[in-house]
Amino acid sequence: MSPFRRGSGLDAPRAASGRGAGRGDGRSGKSERFGRWTESIARGMGTPWFLFALTIVCVAWLIWNTYGPEPFRFDSAALGFTALTLILSLQASYAAPLLLLAQNRQDDRDRVQIEQDRQRAERNLADTEFLAREVVALRLALKELPDRDFVRSELRSLLAELAEDEPESDAAREQAPRVPTRRDPAPDRTASRQHD
Repeated sequence: MSPFRRGSGLDAPRAASGRGAGRGDGRSGKSERFGRWTESIARGMGTPWFLFALTIVCVAWLIWNTYGPEPFRFDSAALGFTALTLILSLQASYAAPLLLLAQNRQDDRDRVQIEQDRQRAERNLADTEFLAREVVALRLALKELPDRDFVRSELRSLLAELAEDEPESDAAREQAPRVPTRRDPAPDRTASRQHD
């Protein structure tokens, strides 16, 4: 199995045991720890403090091996500071792969984030389309409902019809025999008996 394969399970959640979600062996957990370690080194190499410290070490190295006591010098200026050159090339040869590993992990995280953003955008688009359809349906339903001006015009026409019918009903009431109501005083029956 190649250690350089893509899709190493960064998009899957980690299991509760601390190991990778896809495997039972400890390889995924070790790979995750190594990945975090390489990222921390790469992050440290990308700071100004690392460059400042490296510059201080190189300057101190050069000064000591040029002006220091002869028996305590460990790198010869006559040979072009061979040990310093080897150490810096060794550091560079390890720094490049560490930076590439950190970049690959970042690319995998970015790919997962882009996929999640795409899914979120699809859900948002579907929700927006649903809400747009609902708003259109509500507008169509509101167009079918009578508005205030229509109701007022209908009420005015009904009032006009009632006003036209009212004089006829007054005339009909005058011609009809009057029916006594409770408010009318009761007729005096004793007076009518006395006349008889």
